[in-house]
Amino acid sequence: MTKWVEGLKHFLNYFVSVLGVSSLSLAEKLLEELRSSERVREEFLSFIAEGVARDRRARLVMLQGLLREVATKSDVESAKAELRNEIGGVRAEIDALRSEVREEIRRLDSRIDSLEARIGSLEQRVARLDGSINLFIKLFIAFNLPLLVSVIAALVALLIRAPH
Repeated sequence: MTKWVEGLKHFLNYFVSVLGVSSLSLAEKLLEELRSSERVREEFLSFIAEGVARDRRARLVMLQGLLREVATKSDVESAKAELRNEIGGVRAEIDALRSEVREEIRRLDSRIDSLEARIGSLEQRVARLDGSINLFIKLFIAFNLPLLVSVIAALVALLIRAPH
């Protein structure tokens, strides 16, 4: 057994004897003491760090744990390739959407042109109808005015000749 592990055992035994606690509540008391006293926390961490630094197996265990979390160059390259593929896919989707939007704009432009032509045709028909109505009114007046004047004249003549 390495020296620092024996030192840790000695520390824990001392802790148990000073506090007079059972071994089951030892972890709780240790945590409570470490949380409440910065000096004890610093000494404990210093003690653990020195032990880890001296013990080859402890260093290997820590390094293995760290290496599981560290990304390798190939991991980074793989992630880059994945991102490039995803970006390429997104670009393709954007291009497809652009094409759809352009096609929809072309279709709408065509419909607008068609509607403008229909409106132009309707404007021409309304103008012709307006001209026809004006002609009808003029003809109505031209044919009926003399008739109305004759009727009015006849009525006036009847009124003048009638005994009072």
